[in-house]
Amino acid sequence: MNNTISPSVAKPHYEILDGLRGVAALMVLGYHFFEGFAKTPISQIINHGYLCVDFFFILSGFVIGYAYNSRWNEGLTTRGFIKRRIFRLHPMVLAGILLGVIAFLIQGSVKWDGTNVAFSSVVTNSIMNFFMIPAIPGSEFEIRGNGEMFPINGPHWSLFFEYIGSLIYALFIRRLSTRQIGIITGLLGAGLGYFAITNMSGYGHIGVGWTLSGNNLLGGFLRMMFSFSMGLFLSRIFRPAKISNAFLICSLGVIILVAMPFIGDPQKLWQNAIYDTICVLLLFPSLVWIGASGAIKGPQSQRLCKFLGDISYPLYAIHYPSLYLFFAWIWAEELAIADVWWMSIPIFIGNIALAYLLLRYYERPIRQRLDSISQKLSTRGRMLDAKD
Repeated sequence: MNNTISPSVAKPHYEILDGLRGVAALMVLGYHFFEGFAKTPISQIINHGYLCVDFFFILSGFVIGYAYNSRWNEGLTTRGFIKRRIFRLHPMVLAGILLGVIAFLIQGSVKWDGTNVAFSSVVTNSIMNFFMIPAIPGSEFEIRGNGEMFPINGPHWSLFFEYIGSLIYALFIRRLSTRQIGIITGLLGAGLGYFAITNMSGYGHIGVGWTLSGNNLLGGFLRMMFSFSMGLFLSRIFRPAKISNAFLICSLGVIILVAMPFIGDPQKLWQNAIYDTICVLLLFPSLVWIGASGAIKGPQSQRLCKFLGDISYPLYAIHYPSLYLFFAWIWAEELAIADVWWMSIPIFIGNIALAYLLLRYYERPIRQRLDSISQKLSTRGRMLDAKD
């Protein structure tokens, strides 16, 4: 059964989905800012900010499926697809690593408990991060001492799973029928729901995947695989409806859902887990469907969505090193949110500005250069094949 989209059909660009990716990235920045003041998962202010990662994975699956489903019949190879994903993701991975190293050295090159870390371990961990090799908790290269897969720049854990999802898509899932993808998505959803409701994370929520400790690797894999598969499934079955004010509806939906306080009784963690499950399995896919169905009207709204979409990935990839410095400061001085609330303004503005500058003067030029080199090598290879 051929489930690809005909190459003759002009594909619209989903501007609203771009904008929603930016809204979610801003919520992640806010979630991480308040993370420094949270004593428990219950006391986190933007309590369900970790769910933005699941939203990102759904968006990624939808956009990749929509953009690439038909290209395999037009000559796209697995190698070519992976190369495109590396060109898309890895320039900002490198920028995030460099910023992470700078932040770590400014902190004094010590773990959170004050233990000195050799510069050689910092360099080795940076190389591991570049090749997406996670650090084992407690090892020499887990340089912050709190179990992060990528302690130079913690949020890179989700990019680790993004790469896994891209590989699985290229090697396996793209070959499946829509019905088969739907069945797999349903099974993964059941698995993720079971993981959440039985509290296999140990946290009372599904904000897992950032460490190799406990069930985090399993939980992170379930989160990515369900959400990525759901996005792919939506890209296969999507039929737009006429929805007005879709960007406003979806933006408010994302903000409200992830800012929701901890749900239910702290002694009955399954209640919050049910909320997480409903958001990821039902509400986020619905928001993606609504967003893809809507249309942006007016140049100002178009510019806003484009700007938010453009900075979303750079902002996500580079914001955390500045927060490492922020956390070190507030913890050393024992500061409360009331003492430093004003710091949210320079942190937000500074990270957004840095993300934009890196996008304009680093990411885009280097991606264009990589594309140019790749095209030249491909042309040279075809010429050599023709001579043979």
